[in-house]
Amino acid sequence: MMEEEEFEFAEDLEAILHLTPEVQLAIEQVFPSQDPLDRADFNAVEYINTLFPTEQSLANIDDVVNKFRLKIRRLDDNIRTVVRGQTNVGQDGRQALEEAQIAIQQLFGKIKDIKDKAEKSEQMVKEITRDIKQLDHAKRHLTTSITTLNHLHMLAGGVDSLEAMTRKRQYGEVANLLQGVVNVLEHFHKYMGIPQIRQLSERVKAAQSELGTQILADFEEAFPSQGSKVAWLDKIDRRYAWIKRQLVDYEEKYGRMFPEEWCMTERIAVEFCHITRVELAKVMRTRAKEIEVKLLLFAIQRTTNFEGLMAKRFTGCTLTDTPGRPESPLDPTNPFLEDEAGEDERLVPRKPKAPDNPFHGIVSKCFEPHLYVYIESQDKNLGELIDRFVADFRAQGPPKAGTEEGGAVLPSCADLFVYYKKCMVQCSQLSTGEPMIALTTVFQKFLREYAWKILSGNLPKSSSSTGGLTISSLLKEKEGSEAAKFTVDELCLICSILSTAEYCLATTQQLEEKLKEKVDKVLVERINLTGEMDTFST
Repeated sequence: MMEEEEFEFAEDLEAILHLTPEVQLAIEQVFPSQDPLDRADFNAVEYINTLFPTEQSLANIDDVVNKFRLKIRRLDDNIRTVVRGQTNVGQDGRQALEEAQIAIQQLFGKIKDIKDKAEKSEQMVKEITRDIKQLDHAKRHLTTSITTLNHLHMLAGGVDSLEAMTRKRQYGEVANLLQGVVNVLEHFHKYMGIPQIRQLSERVKAAQSELGTQILADFEEAFPSQGSKVAWLDKIDRRYAWIKRQLVDYEEKYGRMFPEEWCMTERIAVEFCHITRVELAKVMRTRAKEIEVKLLLFAIQRTTNFEGLMAKRFTGCTLTDTPGRPESPLDPTNPFLEDEAGEDERLVPRKPKAPDNPFHGIVSKCFEPHLYVYIESQDKNLGELIDRFVADFRAQGPPKAGTEEGGAVLPSCADLFVYYKKCMVQCSQLSTGEPMIALTTVFQKFLREYAWKILSGNLPKSSSSTGGLTISSLLKEKEGSEAAKFTVDELCLICSILSTAEYCLATTQQLEEKLKEKVDKVLVERINLTGEMDTFST
């Protein structure tokens, strides 16, 4: 019975002492302990096994029990002392609260006394400093008056000196003096109602106007104007050589007269470009029939070189604002898979970059209306190229079976697209506007001619047909004598034409994509080679 009662007591005690994990963690942080009895997951069986690991150790069980009883008595004494100590806490707390309230009341009374004394002191200070403030205002007004009189004396003397230096054209001294006079005049904006001050202000404005007119006249007289409008395109180099000399001469003689942030050298160069563009446009309209392709390309090249030189020399700060699905790898001979910078690098499709040259087109824009000469020249050259392809095919004959050419892509198509690429790059350097659309129309024309004259026109004739063979006739089922009979060489030629058509189809699609990259965004929708791709597909 005794053991059962102790067991029930232990269970009740364990239920009472069961703490939440948060409480247990807080106790461990406040009262850290390494004693196993203080652990939340204390296991009595394991602890006893630790004390008596063997049967021999049970011989000391009485000593262990006595030790635990002693520890229990000490804990009871500590608990009893703590409980007794808490009986007086409530009474002590009330007493401390009353003492705190009394202290707060006393403190409030002292603060009120200090506030009353501070108000009395402030009133005394105001009475003492009233006269001092009046003296301070008088001093400030007197100081302002003296300063204003000094500024007036400086302004009057400065205006007299400014007018005298302007008459003598002493521009170096005038530059510093004029800035000082303007700064002093700013102090008198609120006094413009006074006639004498208004008169001085009008004299300064008149001096500024006279200086501007006088300096412009001096510069017009100092800068030579001869040779600034050289006549025809073959002399265009002289225009750019002339402005280079003038800019160098200007920077040596007059560059230090103007602040750097005015960018006077760039402004002169830009004004030259505007004048040159207008004059070139006039002379080309007058002599339009004399414009040849080589002369036009020469003038454009020299002009774009000059625009590039300006981009290296100037920043452009003076300018006003101006205006698909993935494809399978194609044959390495496709020129549109090569980078324009080198024939050995493969071109990764990317969006066109914005021009880095802010001066691009500032002069060369005038050549764009005359690029039809270049387009007509390319039309003529491509016509001759197609005729040469036809003649070469007839002279060399169709590719033979058993040779490297048998069944392979015709070399003429690679030559055609290489020439296309050269024309496209060259034209895009001249203009990315309407001339590119005109060039695209020329490309379309000769893609169709190539399909008709080189591919369809060279298909072998069947023995059962009076006309030439068509690709569609190859796909029809025929029986008996109607079935077309071809030699091995003829089959080889048919395969070669089919391979060439497939190559042309894929490369034409690449050509369309490159043209869209080169042309202005507003004209992209007008680039469409679908009809030519359909021709090759058919």
